Amino acid sequence: MSSKAIREYDAKLLLAYWLERAPPIAPHAQVKTKFVYPTAKVAQIAWDPATDSITPDTQLPSWVFTSKLVAKPDQLIKRRGKAGLLALNKTWDEAKPWIAQRAGKPQKVESITGTLNNFIVEPFLPHPSHTEYYVCITSGREGDSILFTHEGGVDIGDVDAKALVLNLPVIQPFPTRDVIASTLLTHVPAEKKDTLVDFLIRLYSVYVDLHFAYLEINPLVVLDAKDGGEPEVAYLDMAAKLDQTAESICGPKWAIARDLSVYNQTATTSTTGGKVSADRGPPMVWPAPFGRDLTKEEAYIQKLDGSTGASLKLTVLNAEGRIWTMVAGGGASVVYSDAIAAHGFAHELANYGEYSGAPTEGQTYEYAKTIIDLITRGTPHPEGKILIIGGGIANFTNVAATFKGIIRALKEYKSQLIAHSVKIFVRRGGPNYQEGLKAMRLLGESLGVPIRVFGPDTHVTEIVPLALGIDINKSKTSSNVGVDGLHSVQPDTPPARVAPVADSTDAVGSIHPDGERTQIADHIVHFETKSTSTARPSYRPFDANTRSFVYGLQPRAIQGMLDFDYSCGRQTPSVAAMIYPFGGHHIQKFYWGTKETLLPVYTGFTEAIAKHPDVDVVVNFASSRSVYSSTLECLEFEQIKAIALIAEGVPERHAREILWKAKGRGVLIVGPATVGGIKPGCFRIGNSGGMMDNIIASKLYRAGSVGYVSKSGGMSNELNNILSLVTNGTYEGIAIGGDRYPGSTFIDHLLRYEQDPDCKMLVLLGEVGGIEEYRVIDAVKAGIIKKPIVAWAIGTCAKMFTTEVQFGHAGSMANSELETADAKNRAMRAAGFVVPETFEQLPTVLKETYEGLVRSGTIKPSGEVEPPVIPMDYKWAQELGLIRKPAAFISTISDERGQELLYAGMRISDVFKEDIGLGGVVSLLWFKRRLPPWATKFIEMVLMLTADHGPAVSGAMNTIVASRAGKDLISSLASGLLTIGSRFGGALDEAASMFSNARDTGLTPREFVDNSRKANKLISGIGHKIKSVNNPDLRVELVKEYVHKNFPSHTLLDYALAVEKVTTAKKDTLILNVDGCIAVSFVDLLRDSGAFTPEEADEYIKIGTLNGLFVLGRSIGFIGHHLDQKRLRAPLYRHPADDIFINMAEVSQPRVLGRMQ
Repeated sequence: MSSKAIREYDAKLLLAYWLERAPPIAPHAQVKTKFVYPTAKVAQIAWDPATDSITPDTQLPSWVFTSKLVAKPDQLIKRRGKAGLLALNKTWDEAKPWIAQRAGKPQKVESITGTLNNFIVEPFLPHPSHTEYYVCITSGREGDSILFTHEGGVDIGDVDAKALVLNLPVIQPFPTRDVIASTLLTHVPAEKKDTLVDFLIRLYSVYVDLHFAYLEINPLVVLDAKDGGEPEVAYLDMAAKLDQTAESICGPKWAIARDLSVYNQTATTSTTGGKVSADRGPPMVWPAPFGRDLTKEEAYIQKLDGSTGASLKLTVLNAEGRIWTMVAGGGASVVYSDAIAAHGFAHELANYGEYSGAPTEGQTYEYAKTIIDLITRGTPHPEGKILIIGGGIANFTNVAATFKGIIRALKEYKSQLIAHSVKIFVRRGGPNYQEGLKAMRLLGESLGVPIRVFGPDTHVTEIVPLALGIDINKSKTSSNVGVDGLHSVQPDTPPARVAPVADSTDAVGSIHPDGERTQIADHIVHFETKSTSTARPSYRPFDANTRSFVYGLQPRAIQGMLDFDYSCGRQTPSVAAMIYPFGGHHIQKFYWGTKETLLPVYTGFTEAIAKHPDVDVVVNFASSRSVYSSTLECLEFEQIKAIALIAEGVPERHAREILWKAKGRGVLIVGPATVGGIKPGCFRIGNSGGMMDNIIASKLYRAGSVGYVSKSGGMSNELNNILSLVTNGTYEGIAIGGDRYPGSTFIDHLLRYEQDPDCKMLVLLGEVGGIEEYRVIDAVKAGIIKKPIVAWAIGTCAKMFTTEVQFGHAGSMANSELETADAKNRAMRAAGFVVPETFEQLPTVLKETYEGLVRSGTIKPSGEVEPPVIPMDYKWAQELGLIRKPAAFISTISDERGQELLYAGMRISDVFKEDIGLGGVVSLLWFKRRLPPWATKFIEMVLMLTADHGPAVSGAMNTIVASRAGKDLISSLASGLLTIGSRFGGALDEAASMFSNARDTGLTPREFVDNSRKANKLISGIGHKIKSVNNPDLRVELVKEYVHKNFPSHTLLDYALAVEKVTTAKKDTLILNVDGCIAVSFVDLLRDSGAFTPEEADEYIKIGTLNGLFVLGRSIGFIGHHLDQKRLRAPLYRHPADDIFINMAEVSQPRVLGRMQ
């Protein structure tokens, strides 16, 4: 969504803050006179449904209680005065009950009924009527317009007839003061002209800087100066729209204007503890249209939509309705609603919505769950309910993957779906649709819920009459193709196929009959860069020699373009190079058929243009934030003749500037917000046409005779599919994009098709909103376009809705009767277009028109050409389950691929919910099982006990030395960890092994000590340099106490303590040290907890688990030492020379190897 209405409260705050601060629209647009700017004295009164109360007095600014006031609802309601929704010249004691009486109550305004829940209060301004003016700034494709009349107020009448207009074309200089005054202020008293010119300059500066899309002030009041002061400007009523897509640019500016503290408008009692926002001030609020308060579910989906790059939309039209839709694609979602309304079921249509842009399984699940929950609420309907899961043919979305989320939700609501007798109808096409439909069909069998599935051979909305129980053979809206599907009218149509991955007989290293081996370079195809010998005609921007740059790293799209090129029999790839400013110069490898080719990646256009003089097309995948600057840079090069802008959410002001600058340079712009377009047999823009199986199925590898233009990318695929079945196929197809200001329009492309002798028939798929279809109508009436046009405008269902509904595309909203789909269809039919009665009849009229051209000899069908087989990409084949390969790695402890991270099968949310602690996490990741609480607590105890042992030990010293040498944390930590071994810290494993073996072999403690002494082997875990029997190690005492108190059995610890009695009899420092105590206690845990078999316990001892505990614990201390040295800013350490004994033998003396004692 781009242009969205905002509250009057917010509009007035924006002007109050920015009128004096916004940068001037042009250097010469300076304020000449001084006047009093409008104040920011506006207060918002909201009704809280939870408490059935309005905003308390403590949260209102002080001036509310001392001023005469105006109070009115602030909910995008027009003509509030005539509806009796205006309280004038009231004190707060009078205004407050006026608001309270209306708050939370239903109110009918003209034909719409809604709940009043938001009000605006501002000071009452007495003024004579002759000081009232009207001003409105609007935006259109050609530029902005300022409308002004000297007679403002409630009874302004027909503004279009009365107002004077100053047009401000895009990229044209801003007019002078004299032009503004002579154009707009001819009826304004001379003494007020300068003030009004200054105000209009500042107003338009704010309009541009804050990306307004509409701004109306009525009345605008200009009061004369009093007592030597300055003239005063005020605005009473205001309506405004902002370009929501400009939020990344203007969000901070919008937010600061909504921060009341900047106006010193603090309430009498301040509040604290509010949410922290991204900017200074709260973010802009986008209210729903009057009469359409967001439900909890709608608000949830809106929030979900805002947090993802995908598109998720939901509008509940009739919660009691029987017919619910879950449709993929902005264009397709409108088409399904149209079909339901066309069959007379608009009153039963429960919702409008769409999901697109490849949402994740989790996002699709949440979206589907929300809709299914709504379907299954309340009392079951006696006739049951219907869920239509529809969509067009996807370009790149894995249908089976998105269906996984829907299937999860359907399974979760199995009993509710059965109770409400829900019947489900599914129609989808695109990548992996077969697996998706199969999964849906099998789900129906297991759920006990009727699910019927249909693929792309069924017309996109053909399932609607089936779902509604209408006999499609009798229905006048039927496409007359039947439920068996569409069938090709072309002779000798080959089956659609893409080859599966096969073992190459020419693999690298394989031996040829002549004895030579295949080398890596043998698989690389090289293409020479050469200038195009002949220029293409202007009506044919794409042909079989077109070469392009792709802006952005888009390997999947580029591979798709190259596969298309190969299937068309092109001699060179259509992509010459990539441009990516952030990655540096490099080469990327792509497939060319069964071999490979290399494409260079440049950081800028200058070098790329110089090295590839044959390129004249750019496919720009830059994001909405950078597409503006990258496209303007691209337009500086005369070599470029066409640019496709893929990004959605491009600010309208940027889009307009791009399109007019391109127009001035003779550059064709496709988009923004488009999938692109396709010239069968010649050139493909990005992901247009979908995956290769759809390219082949729709016969896009060779040219047909029909040129079409559409707004929707998904519906373009539907047209490709339909045209391949009822005509000889597509000649060229362009999706201009769904935004309000596409770079090129319907007429631009249809005029090209008209001039192109190879294009015999035209198709126009328009939609509700905008007036671009009328430009085509004018061209047909003028005789400029003579070829037959089959046309349809989607969105005919809009008239059925009682409130304003924003459809899937930003531009698909009618602002007048002229912009409705019905009006467009009537006008096109009257002008001689071939217009079906409904969209479902489109295949029929296309077929009839095509066959008429064949009979007249205009089109001469030719036999089909067998396309070359394109090997399927390995990753895609693997995703489809067509191939398998052994995994290079096996992991059994964690999985992050699903909705939630899993530790040994336990959800991360449950890890925190059950509060298993760090010891519990270690037990899951190390042992793949839950250990009892006493065991996990012991693990945590070990980590705490082994965390550090002072700075003098070798590991800590190494860490300190490395840190003081300027090394980073990871390097310093690694330096310390590398000292861990048999001499330092690594005694745990050895101690566990020695004590376990001694006890297991039946040795008594004394025999164990004697045998070790005879073998001249020290007992690991016995002995301490400082601690003794009389000076015990408190760490050991803590471990012994915990084990004796909590362990169910501690036999090995008891054995080790018996060994200690033997060794300390010899020397009192030969005590059981902390390493030995932890080691034997952990063996007791492994062997006696009941969680491990004896074999598992022994294996964990052997594979280093105990040393792992020491490493994990001691890392805490090493990190602490590193941070300590950095905090102390300790210098480089150099060991004192007097602490090193240096003894260098003379060279002449023989070298003797010795051992240091």
